[in-house]
Amino acid sequence: MTILFLVALIGCAVLVLDVGSWFRDKRQLQTAADAAALAGAQSLPNNPAGANALAVQYGTSNGGGVTSGNVIVSSGLTANDTISVHATNSAPGFFSNVFGIKSVTVGASAVARSEVPAQALYVAPMVVRNTHPLLAGSGCPCFNQQTTLNFDPMGAPGAFGMLNLSGGSGTVGASTEGNWILNGYNQYLPLGSYKSDPGAKFSSANVQNALQARENTVLLFPVFNTLTGSGQNAVYNIIGWVGFYLQSFSVHGNTASLQGYFTTFIAHGIQATTAPTQPDFGVHSIQLIH
Repeated sequence: MTILFLVALIGCAVLVLDVGSWFRDKRQLQTAADAAALAGAQSLPNNPAGANALAVQYGTSNGGGVTSGNVIVSSGLTANDTISVHATNSAPGFFSNVFGIKSVTVGASAVARSEVPAQALYVAPMVVRNTHPLLAGSGCPCFNQQTTLNFDPMGAPGAFGMLNLSGGSGTVGASTEGNWILNGYNQYLPLGSYKSDPGAKFSSANVQNALQARENTVLLFPVFNTLTGSGQNAVYNIIGWVGFYLQSFSVHGNTASLQGYFTTFIAHGIQATTAPTQPDFGVHSIQLIH
């Protein structure tokens, strides 16, 4: 009876200690798989080979178990937008050695997707026209090429390329616009119609100080295709998002010029659940879908 109870106690120890240890190893492996998938997705859709390498690199640095052969790039909503990672490791046994179980294989999987966001967070309130040569030219959008964005009358009286992101009417105020430039708008913004914030904003110290603070960083700008109305009733139709690396700026009275270049950018955003129809200007959001 003592021997039988001892075997039962050892069995309980196996369940409590070894199985618990294996589940802990699996959770750690899941963290490695998640990190690998999210890292690899940053190179999608244009660089599947780079996505594979990043996934292996981040999987290794977060505990291992990820090999090149266990990383698959596939097409979900659009071409090469999804990366799947499967990680495996050997977890040792302790009390289970009594039963001849020296180790078990634990596994974890993760799937991440990179897509243009249907809604974007931390957007700056300054627009870019979709006909810009580096966005609409042959073979474009074109990144890392020096350009100048001019914020002057854009085709509607009182419209200098500044948006009222809060959705209301009238003048927002230079201090608010400056805060939106410095920190981005702190709510998710969908595509669609946004009213202009009329008036002279670039002569304000709030706006100029914000732009100066954002030099050598990437700003997330809305891209518009039409501008209708005038003054506070002017409406921009936003069709996408673009990242702009701001190097310097100059102010000329009520207008301004920004020097820098368009760049690919990973933004905080909400992805659509169906294939997106909006233009891809190099801004993507990444999220785990499994």
